[in-house]
Amino acid sequence: MLFDLDGTLVDTERENVESVVLAARRWNVELDADMRAFIVGHSWNEIHARMRREYDLDVEMDVLIAAAVEEKRVLFASSGYQALPGALALVRRLRPRVGLAVVSGSSRIEVRETIAGIGLAEYFDYLLGAEDYGQGKPHPEPYQTAMRLLAVTPKGSIVIEDAEPGILAGKAAGAKVIAVRRANFMGYDQSAADVMVDTLEQITDDLLESLWARA
Repeated sequence: MLFDLDGTLVDTERENVESVVLAARRWNVELDADMRAFIVGHSWNEIHARMRREYDLDVEMDVLIAAAVEEKRVLFASSGYQALPGALALVRRLRPRVGLAVVSGSSRIEVRETIAGIGLAEYFDYLLGAEDYGQGKPHPEPYQTAMRLLAVTPKGSIVIEDAEPGILAGKAAGAKVIAVRRANFMGYDQSAADVMVDTLEQITDDLLESLWARA
């Protein structure tokens, strides 16, 4: 089972966008609406490349990430991280049965802090971030990397996502994909997924078994 993070396990998409906006302002760069929308569902690799190309931002990716992480910590200082409905129960239920990985376009440190913030750090075999692949979603490399580490086949893997780039990445990697509507505030097209659910609470054992049976 391969999980996206932001907007899938935890309600962080809006804060992710805001943290990048605030970080960019440190270099007197104001991100437009298109760039803000692009941040949702894409990896730091692609976000950084586009900001360098379109805004002439001459800052290394790790420096930009560090600034965004600082801004995100401030944004979540009072509220903490909020797991989306059904996230904790689903991961805890699956842990004894299958290998689990988080496959995110956020940085490694953001992934670790977020997963720890919702109390799931010990449940995952791997926590993968943008630094773990050369190309982010919708390229299949992120999910292919997780499959290789878990030593599982694409047909034996199920991806859980909220945004179109991640759904396409999962499909391109050969996995079955479940799309979750709950935090899809950008209105991404999720029709490429094999199954759509409103929340993670609707991902039952019967649903998972039916997807594995179709592999």
